[in-house]
Amino acid sequence: MNDVDTGTIFNYVMLGGAVLLVLYAIMIYNNLVTLKHGVSKAWSNIDVLLRQRHDELPKLVETCKQYMGFEQETLQKVMEARAAANQARQAGDVKGVGRAETDMRFGLGKLFAVAEAYPELKANETFQHLQARISGLEDNIADRREFYNESVNLNNVRIEQFPDVIIARMFKFVAADLLEFSEEETRDVDVKALFS
Repeated sequence: MNDVDTGTIFNYVMLGGAVLLVLYAIMIYNNLVTLKHGVSKAWSNIDVLLRQRHDELPKLVETCKQYMGFEQETLQKVMEARAAANQARQAGDVKGVGRAETDMRFGLGKLFAVAEAYPELKANETFQHLQARISGLEDNIADRREFYNESVNLNNVRIEQFPDVIIARMFKFVAADLLEFSEEETRDVDVKALFS
């Protein structure tokens, strides 16, 4: 009878261990799902701001065209970068968005610098409003980008850590891309080159 009790206890211990292991795996899976959706939510927040800014750019360009007749190249580059950023955003290409946004931000910086040479444009109320609106959106995008990249980092680290990596591979959780801008974005602006 002692052997039967020992065997029964062993079976209960094994069953209890298996139940705990399954519960632990479920907890890991749920945490990975939470991180994955956190990345999606953070991207959605950036996407809304990018759309708002991209909607403002044609208005800004039209306002500038009235005053900056011979600066068409600057305006054209901004609109080309806007189109490339929209295309990358719609394709879900985070790296492509980063590259196109870098080009667009550089073009906007050049546009605002060139606008300094046009006192009538600088005094235009619509231009001032659009410049302030776009600058505010830029600040919000920078904040959201930081939050997005932190969400991506948490997700990517977690799916590589043991034992989470086992569940991540089993259920095909994948690493997300950081939203990065090129070195041009972080470098000091050469104002003299902008007016050349």
